[in-house]
Amino acid sequence: MADNTPNYWIIVGSPDNFAKTQELGFTIQGLKSRHRKKAERMKPGDKLVYYVTGLKQFAGISTVTSEYFESHEEIWKSKDPKKAAEDYPHRVKIAPETILPEGGYVDAEPIARQMTYVSKWPAANWTLAFQGNVHEIGVEDFALIEAAIAAAADK
Repeated sequence: MADNTPNYWIIVGSPDNFAKTQELGFTIQGLKSRHRKKAERMKPGDKLVYYVTGLKQFAGISTVTSEYFESHEEIWKSKDPKKAAEDYPHRVKIAPETILPEGGYVDAEPIARQMTYVSKWPAANWTLAFQGNVHEIGVEDFALIEAAIAAAADK
């Protein structure tokens, strides 16, 4: 029997890569090549939260609508010149749920300091929790972020 309980993921990306996903209407999300196992675990109904690096803000939520697949069509880019060949090949189709307008994103720090997932790191280094391209979080942490994004969307 399949487990229909959704998984919750934070997608960490640059403002440019978030903008690229937005340009595509939040219809597809790619993960870096080293995250194949996480991509394989994604399934329809899972939720993706967008964390924008540099800004240290949450920008929205989308829902996974497909099983994982692989594609090497160039969409997203790594800022690291050593990783210029990275093409984010592990992908899922998605649908937007709540996407905040630029300038209306939610500061991550106050939320992060309440998150179980982030508590693994020293408080002064909370941003370490958002290193890397994708992280799985629990339903309680997702609910904190979802409430903050919903409140920002209502403004």
